Amino acid sequence: MKKKEFIHIARLLNEKLNIVPLLFGSLGLQQRLGINLNADDIDVLIPEIFLNEKWDSIAGLMNGTGYALYDLHEHAFEKLGVSVAFAAIESLAPFAGVDVKQIPVIEEAGVRYYLLDLRDYLKVYTASAKDGYRKNVKNKQDEQKIELIKNALSANSRDITT
Repeated sequence: MKKKEFIHIARLLNEKLNIVPLLFGSLGLQQRLGINLNADDIDVLIPEIFLNEKWDSIAGLMNGTGYALYDLHEHAFEKLGVSVAFAAIESLAPFAGVDVKQIPVIEEAGVRYYLLDLRDYLKVYTASAKDGYRKNVKNKQDEQKIELIKNALSANSRDITT
């Protein structure tokens, strides 16, 4: 359900604001790994300008689809128990050393969005595990995700060499 909702939001971002969003967090990792991680929410990275000067266009788009803003600081909306939070795609490089220009674009059902590869997800979760809040609150989850990513990368490298 969350993936379908992301596709709906991404389509609107593509069509109305000419934004190619990045599906981030557990939901994006879930898609890369092909397993259910029971993502709590939908994390979407977009150009920073839309979180600042053009915020009204994001808020209007989300309100138009029935979402209500519940946390301005986190740029988070909620509808029927589903939370969607926006952050700046530009934060990936300084936070985790991810080269934004190298992130692959996925096209699904006519919708374009970015999705980190497993190596970049490893960088993100390794950096997150060092973050104060995440270290205290989500450490065990981050450690499990790091292990899943490492196992998948190891399995992929074995597949390539055999």
